[in-house]
Amino acid sequence: MRIASFLLTLGVAAGCERQQPDKMSFFVTSVPLPQGGNLGGLAGADGHCQQLAEMAGSRNRQWRAYLSAPATGSQPAVNARDRIGKGPWFNSRGIQIASSLDHLHGRSNAISRATALPENGKRLAFPHDILTGSDEDGTLADGDATCHGWTSIDGHAVIGHSDKQGQLGTGDSWNSAHLTDGCSVPLLQVRGGSARFYCFAID
Repeated sequence: MRIASFLLTLGVAAGCERQQPDKMSFFVTSVPLPQGGNLGGLAGADGHCQQLAEMAGSRNRQWRAYLSAPATGSQPAVNARDRIGKGPWFNSRGIQIASSLDHLHGRSNAISRATALPENGKRLAFPHDILTGSDEDGTLADGDATCHGWTSIDGHAVIGHSDKQGQLGTGDSWNSAHLTDGCSVPLLQVRGGSARFYCFAID
């Protein structure tokens, strides 16, 4: 009986570690796009989220990048928090990271190095800088903060720390820690970035 109970416990524990693509509604992109902060605009970033999610087994869901963007001649400014639905959101192993927009943007959310996982379920190694262009409340950050609307390797971007760990005097926010040194791949890498971003299912 003890052996059977032990094996059952192991099975349950292993099950918690398995990918759960049908439940997944949040992930960090496992593969960065090749042109640094030039993501092809919001549409290009959304498409990358969609492709990675479907490759991981997520079906019949719409995915959006957690990115803010400035106004253009034909479009108003965009806040990341307005793009991602209302929650709750679960990572690729079925762990809830936030129950609502207020929870997500408060200090009690469950985003951490252990839970901010890519769609493939594998824990991120350093670097931990994640592109957002946002303030802590999920709205567009002031100034030069989005690599010119995610269309250029020039400019700068606001990033968050997926592990909520501040380094070298930087902040510990998951979505608004500091500015990058630039938007090209080499300049993003200076402080530990690689043009990754967060993806959320909106349905």
